[in-house]
Amino acid sequence: MTDSQAPAATPTTVHDATGTNGTAGSLGTNPVAAAPAGARTAADVVTPEVVARLVRGVVGSGRTANHTPFTGERLAELPESTPEDVATAFERARAAQPLWAALPVRQRAAVLLRFHDLLLERQAEVLDLIQLETGKARLHAHEEVQGLAVEARHYGRAAASYLRPKRHTGVVPVLTKVTELRQPRGVIGQIAPWNYPLELSAGDALPAFVAGNAVVMKPDTETALTALWARDLLIEAGLPPEVFLVVLGEGPVIGPEVVRHADYVSFTGSTRTGREVARGAADRLVGVSLELGGKNAMLVLADADVEKAAAGAVRACFSSAGQLCISIERLYVHDSVADAFLERFAARTKAMRLGGSLAYGADMGCLVGERQLETVTRHVEEAVAKGATVIAGGVARPDIGPLFYEPTILDGVEAPMAVCAEETFGPVVSVYRFGDEDEVIGLANATPYGLNASVWTKDSRRGHAIAGRLRTGTVNINEGYAPTYGSVRSPMGGMKDSGLGRRHGSEGILKFTEAQTVAQQRILPMAPSLGMDDEKYAALMSRSLRVMKALRLR
Repeated sequence: MTDSQAPAATPTTVHDATGTNGTAGSLGTNPVAAAPAGARTAADVVTPEVVARLVRGVVGSGRTANHTPFTGERLAELPESTPEDVATAFERARAAQPLWAALPVRQRAAVLLRFHDLLLERQAEVLDLIQLETGKARLHAHEEVQGLAVEARHYGRAAASYLRPKRHTGVVPVLTKVTELRQPRGVIGQIAPWNYPLELSAGDALPAFVAGNAVVMKPDTETALTALWARDLLIEAGLPPEVFLVVLGEGPVIGPEVVRHADYVSFTGSTRTGREVARGAADRLVGVSLELGGKNAMLVLADADVEKAAAGAVRACFSSAGQLCISIERLYVHDSVADAFLERFAARTKAMRLGGSLAYGADMGCLVGERQLETVTRHVEEAVAKGATVIAGGVARPDIGPLFYEPTILDGVEAPMAVCAEETFGPVVSVYRFGDEDEVIGLANATPYGLNASVWTKDSRRGHAIAGRLRTGTVNINEGYAPTYGSVRSPMGGMKDSGLGRRHGSEGILKFTEAQTVAQQRILPMAPSLGMDDEKYAALMSRSLRVMKALRLR
């Protein structure tokens, strides 16, 4: 994500709907999803009672507020933290963490499994909050529920295996007994983004908790209610309240304070801010994991199923209005299928229903903030001014709400258009034709980012061969992003400027621990003994080392 994608406090500007596709004054072509009768409103969901219950987890002495991107109206008044409040939060969490860590791993894991069940039972509550705070379509909000439930189940079942003591062969077999232990780091400082406020807040915190850590989290203020709802549900599932505390405030003010006090930092956001977080952590010699930006590519090969690829491209490019780090922004299509693919892709894109009601039915919601709308508008208008063609979309839809923008397909994009290389983080994809697979692999890799990629082919072996040549942390074959992200037993993260470290799998939990090696020497010391002098001891050890190599000991 780029720094310009942080949501504005209140969207106020309504952009002119003059179409960059040449239809001046047009409000575009995408239909509007009808709101069902009796649909809930923000006032129905964000009641004073709900807000009062959720903000109990915030350590803050000031006041701030968040807003819904659907209309720009205020959702809730929230506490705002000062640097002193951040220090207090870490003190409280640090005091609570040892008692939590002293519990057996399976007892901590049981909290995650109870949370899993409560999440699925009460999902309607958080789906409303996610939609209100992010502007997502409800199905895209449900992706967060799915992802979080999978993580809770996985770490609830597998944490004991990941964290159990492990025996290793000692320097002298039999005489040296070695055990690797995993100790919690202490208090994790987590800085969570606005685009997936449930999955990327609670989801990243779950393995930290089950590993025995406490967490002080700074979610984005505009999406804080969703993160606070997850905290409230975890407490209901059995997590001690002081083990999970929240601070709120402006990123440049509160973010560095989180880094300043944390024993380990977990950050998801822009590459530029990620570098600052990494420098702050390095100054204190604490670990850090970073999931950063992407300019992700999808490759449609000559033998791809064009119909399935077109449907998959809609999901890959426009889920959550493209405000997804692993969303596809560059679409490479083989010359032989380009026309057929584009015809189907454009038709599906133009048919997407836009809407902002708290119900299923819309195919896409809106952007999260005014600054993001400005970025999307700038990228599209500059590309068109320099010769690109709009195949679908390309217009804002203020008739639906202040931050709606149609899903957009651009053709003829080339450097130095900003949309060619910069992360847009919105519902915009650029299409490029290719004829040679070696060439397109080079083009896909020709970016400082390396987060996600997608390959479409009927030949499984061919797809895997190409995947192995792409310099991205995840590659999906015949899908856009969901298979790799949802397969939580496997690591997920970025190469190059897309980040450091991984979430999910063993790496996703072990990063929240310190490895401790305990070695017990038995019978004989690691020194001359039994009347040996230095020379005889050295000769004995030399013979032993040769024998151990011959026995193929590792």
